[in-house]
Amino acid sequence: MHPLLSPFARALPGCAALLLAVAAQAQTPVSSDQNVPAATARQQAAEISRGDPPRWHQQDGTLAARLRTIRKETAAGLQENLGACRALPAPERGACVREARTTYQQEMASARARAASGE
Repeated sequence: MHPLLSPFARALPGCAALLLAVAAQAQTPVSSDQNVPAATARQQAAEISRGDPPRWHQQDGTLAARLRTIRKETAAGLQENLGACRALPAPERGACVREARTTYQQEMASARARAASGE
């Protein structure tokens, strides 16, 4: 074996394992009814059975309305992510909750700019 390649050859399996571990940690929780409390899932099912409410097809007309919608959606996303965290094994739960709260804080911090841009 070439002397310059041997350190790389020895490090390659470790690097591959590290990349796989990082990829596993970076996975986002999957969205499903299993991630929400049972009462919320029942309410959602009842709302879905009635069809789309007309307000879903109307744009928020003011900055305040857009901001209110973004905040409501962000809070709902946090609740769904926390529900997914509760389903994880205890050793993984703390990191998941921290990540969910960090995402929530980042989204809330950018909410006003997103509302102003018309998102």
